[in-house]
Amino acid sequence: MSRTHNGMASTDLQGVVWQKSLHSNANGTCVELAQLPGGEVAVRNSRFPDGPALIYTRAEIESLILGVKDGEFDHLM
Repeated sequence: MSRTHNGMASTDLQGVVWQKSLHSNANGTCVELAQLPGGEVAVRNSRFPDGPALIYTRAEIESLILGVKDGEFDHLM
């Protein structure tokens, strides 16, 4: 795998397993996440699986998930 970076093509992340939320539907309304070998997490839009991937550290993903659980982003829905 080449060096990971934000905006790289999802198809360049060979051997990763993308995971969708169980809340996704047939219209592709979800994002997918994949753990990378170095411990980072890749995120992509499920409607464009060949599109770009954003790469986050585990700490960044943890902060996001904790914020979601605390309701910090409820105003976006």
